[in-house]
Amino acid sequence: MIVAGGKGLRMGGDIPKQFLPVKGKPVLMRTLEAFHAYDAAIRLIVVLPADQQAYWKQLCQKYGFTLPHRIADGGETRFHSVKNGLALVEEDALVGVHDGVRPFVSPDVIAECYRSAEEKGAAIPVVDIVETVRRISEDGGSETVPRDRYKLVQTPQVFRASLLKQAYAQPYVPAFTDDASVVEALGHRVELVRGNRENIKLTTPFDLKLAEMLC
Repeated sequence: MIVAGGKGLRMGGDIPKQFLPVKGKPVLMRTLEAFHAYDAAIRLIVVLPADQQAYWKQLCQKYGFTLPHRIADGGETRFHSVKNGLALVEEDALVGVHDGVRPFVSPDVIAECYRSAEEKGAAIPVVDIVETVRRISEDGGSETVPRDRYKLVQTPQVFRASLLKQAYAQPYVPAFTDDASVVEALGHRVELVRGNRENIKLTTPFDLKLAEMLC
């Protein structure tokens, strides 16, 4: 499930970030192709706001993009968008939820996330923090914290469908910032898999410059 509901406000333009071109092709298409390259038989669901779907179809025609995929309506939040996408999953398969603006996930990371989720029910990719990390206190002060106790979280976050559906049956709370946090609210442990550092989330104009170099 490729979740692509962002408006791209931090990009500073009118075009949603998932539709911006990188080396002549929209980001979202590159993301879908990454999963197709991993497994040509994989079933793809794209979650898009209803008011962006016509534009997406126009882009597919313009670029001759023919990878099969189903479209679900985006919701008010990422939580509601994923919940809408899950409605299209009819069997108890493994479901990977991935950000539409992460086109550089490696096939090895995808494979390891699915392998770990098949065994444990839930798995997410993470990478080490290489910078020094400081925690800001309520009084405005700060202190260094041990960075080896923290990880940066990526996608795809992969789960058994029955577990993910049970998790998304819970009422929404703002603390649900990703799929792992929703599943953990059930008390289910989430396994950590080593991600790839190139698997960046394209959010700012600087990220687009990096993307051009990575293509």
